[in-house]
Order: sequence, then structure tokens, then C-alpha cells
Amino acid sequence: MSPSADRARVQLRTFVFIDALQPQLASYLGTSSQGFLPVPGDACMWIEVAPGMAVHRLSDIALKATNVRMGEQVVERAFGSMEIHYRNQSEVLAAGDIILQQLGARLEDRLPCRVAWAENIRAVTPDHATLINRQLRRGSMLLPGKTLFIFECEPAGYVVYAANEAEKAANVTLVDVKPFGNFGRLMMMGSEAEAAEALAAAERAVAQINRQARTVTLG
Repeated sequence: MSPSADRARVQLRTFVFIDALQPQLASYLGTSSQGFLPVPGDACMWIEVAPGMAVHRLSDIALKATNVRMGEQVVERAFGSMEIHYRNQSEVLAAGDIILQQLGARLEDRLPCRVAWAENIRAVTPDHATLINRQLRRGSMLLPGKTLFIFECEPAGYVVYAANEAEKAANVTLVDVKPFGNFGRLMMMGSEAEAAEALAAAERAVAQINRQARTVTLG
């Protein structure tokens, strides 16, 4: 497909830069990743486009033009997602610039982030914790009695940025994060106060994204 056709057909949904992956999120991505594993402190970029198959060309261009490594690529019919990382922030930013150039897009063309759900559940019961722990969870186990922070957003990829900012801001434990599909979902646990701070940090992260995003109606 020609570059002009890319610009006409591909929608930039998520485009977010993370300056330094926090330890828990980096470890989680390393557990779930099928590519090259990121480590704490790596710069990272998460990109989501529609339709899904378009992500292959963008991955190819970024990997050939820079030294970034790819940790994740998920291709669905509707959406395609990719995660690239490197120790040097400038390499990751350069890869992002190349992708934007390929799409004929600017940072402001990415979709805004809509928070579909954000809530803290205090004093989680043993039954509830057991059910969550038996699901497809790749983070830490949820402990009864802790406060559970749950967060859901659209597009899905932005949940990675929200998770990183929440981990920066609060002494919480990452239980699970799912950045694929129609909605991204995040679960963390901690004390009531720390969970409240994590929720506030996630909401601040969304507000920061939306200051540089085109205005559309999601949902």
C-alpha cells in the first residue's frame, strides 16, 4: 500500500509516550510480551491504529529506521496495537515521529481518552479476591482486605499510560492490565489512601492526553 493510501485509510487511535516504565508495569509487560522484553526505566511508546492490519507496516518502518525493540504486537480485525521500547528516549521518540510521518498525522490527531469506569472498592472480600485471582491475571495476586482500584478506558491502549502514572504516584500493587480490544482495563490494590491516589493519578494522565487530542465523541 502506498503512503498516500495509508493516510487515507488508517485511523490513529492511541499514540502515547512513556518516559520511564515503572518496575511493576515493566515486569508485567515482560510477562505478557511475545517479543523483546522491556525492563524498568526503558522509554516506551504504545500505538494503536485501525484497521488492525495497518500496524504491520508501521512496525516495519519503525524497526528499520531506528534501534527500538518491539515487545508487543497484537492484530485484531478492528484494531492493531504495538509496543516499542528502548533505553534511550530519543530512539523511541524518533520511531514515533517516523510513524506519524508515514500516516501523515500529528500528535493532536490521536483519539481522546474516555474513562468508562473508575472506582475504588474497599475491603475486598476473600471470595471476590479468589475469583479475580483465578482469572487470566498476570500481575500480583489480589489480597482480601485491600482496596481494589478498577479503571476502564477507551481506546484501550491508553490504559498503559494510566497504569504507569498510577504506579509512579502511589504505593499500589499491579494486579492486571489489559490494553487490547475496545476497552483497556486496569486493576491495582493498596490501602484506601494509596488506591485513591492511584485513581487520581490515572485521571490526571487521561486529562494530560486529552489536552493534545482531536475532539471526537467516543462510545
